[in-house]
Amino acid sequence: MRVDILTLFPGILEGALNASLLGRAIEKGLVTVAVTNIRDFATDRHRTVDDEPYGGGAGMVMQCGPIYGAVESLRGRNSLERVVLMSPRGRPLTQAVVRELAAAPDLVLLCARYEGVDERVSRDLVTDEISIGDYVLSGGELPALVVVEAVSRMLPGVIGDWESVETDSFYSGILGPPQYTRPPEFRGMEVPAVLREGNHAAIARWRRKEALRVTRARRPDLLNDSEMAPDDRKLLAELDREARATERENEP
Repeated sequence: MRVDILTLFPGILEGALNASLLGRAIEKGLVTVAVTNIRDFATDRHRTVDDEPYGGGAGMVMQCGPIYGAVESLRGRNSLERVVLMSPRGRPLTQAVVRELAAAPDLVLLCARYEGVDERVSRDLVTDEISIGDYVLSGGELPALVVVEAVSRMLPGVIGDWESVETDSFYSGILGPPQYTRPPEFRGMEVPAVLREGNHAAIARWRRKEALRVTRARRPDLLNDSEMAPDDRKLLAELDREARATERENEP
């Protein structure tokens, strides 16, 4: 997969693209990430990329010309089928959206700045608008890195052990289970016995049950009863019985 990131501030991206798992994936050629400076496509001697908004108001708006020039410079290297604007008004980034993006041969991620981009860019050039959350950032560079990180994990070979992806939160639609490592006891807190006994079927059941427990406690909106497997319904019923038993034990 090829990902092109269009930005006014390439320096924000450099460290993250060269570090850790993503950096190794790029180095191995499992994913190609190229950064283009939109300012390089300004046509005046001041390299202007923004201007005051029509109708007045605070802030500046990114102009059409440099953005179109940056995108069109990618022809022959990128299909331009998915030009994604990182935008607070976009659809929320979820694991389902990540899988959708990962299925594309390539992506263009457009990082807005200031008060955003000229609406004609959104209407004519952009195919998707994506938001990483309901809060305000100074620009789209960090959201673009989030998209690259999430999408790259779905690509073959990037994660050495695919099981570690399958147990991630949201991969199966719910949050992930608690995880433990050595030592088996730390300051009086012990690793659950089931994880130390080697019964893989029991471990898998425990993990699914605990994943359901934490999802119901923290993100109950992810539990859709109409789509739930019978085994999950049984585990939730078991959690209900345990909760009622705990309540009775705590009654005065």
